[in-house]
Amino acid sequence: MKSVVGLEQISPPAGGCVLTVGNFDGVHRAHRRLLAVARDRARGLGLPMILLTFEPHPLAVVAPHRVPPRLTPLHEKLRLLEACGVDVTVVAESRASLLELSAEAFVERVLLASFAPRHMVEGPTFGFGQGRRGDNALLAGLGTKRGFTVEVVAPLYLEGPEGARELVSSSLARGALREGDVTRARAVLDRPYALFGTVVQGLRRGRELGFPTANLACEEQMIPGDGVFAGWAWCEGRCGAAAISIGSSPTFAGATGQVEAHLLDESRELYGKPIRLDFLARLRGQAAFDSPDALRQQIARDVETVRGICALEGPPSR
Repeated sequence: MKSVVGLEQISPPAGGCVLTVGNFDGVHRAHRRLLAVARDRARGLGLPMILLTFEPHPLAVVAPHRVPPRLTPLHEKLRLLEACGVDVTVVAESRASLLELSAEAFVERVLLASFAPRHMVEGPTFGFGQGRRGDNALLAGLGTKRGFTVEVVAPLYLEGPEGARELVSSSLARGALREGDVTRARAVLDRPYALFGTVVQGLRRGRELGFPTANLACEEQMIPGDGVFAGWAWCEGRCGAAAISIGSSPTFAGATGQVEAHLLDESRELYGKPIRLDFLARLRGQAAFDSPDALRQQIARDVETVRGICALEGPPSR
């Protein structure tokens, strides 16, 4: 990232900027289209492209019971924004004093005072100020008075069940993940969903079955619904195919929900290491087997399926 700063460190760029404001959780395909428009406008005007986002999610402050599960940890969101060509990302702390500003005060005291935008690019559902009472129409009206223009990028849709059109959004990605539908989530995000965590000590049942697993203590992030998945595992710059299990192990009494991955071609000791799992496909749901041997045979079949999916997918790029 060329620059990542807090709101208190930013000062208006000489000549202004092209600005976009939002949470951008997931940096999904609609976000990326919006950012491409903002990048093009910035390059055309010879101005920096600046993005203002918030940490934590504003709902964590104003309505904690409604805060949605996070799709992308902050470090991953910043990496994705960099890849989209953002020149400066400003991460504002979500404080009540900031979030309770009226829409007009937010424009005056935050957007104009800190960024002096000449052009703003937003999505069709953009809301700002206390209670998100400000909308694009109000923003455009304030811009006419205060010397900036506003461009609203049209909504993006995917074809849903039975031909229905579904608005591409972070909520749509979360709904797919809740069902374990990582293929649908990938269509929304335009990339495999990635889960981040640290390898911790498990019950070693996978090792006893001949398929040792890396058990994850996950970051504060949405975990897909239960199932067995094919994916990639990234650890210390290396990547390989992985069979991923989410949920309990119903074959064993007393098992609790967990995230674990069998790395097909990995023999290193991984305890304590950070790991990233990219989800490619859901193979099956969780099931209870008659015996550990029956489970072992199913895992062996799962591993071969994963190997085939990853071979067809080809080597990934981060």
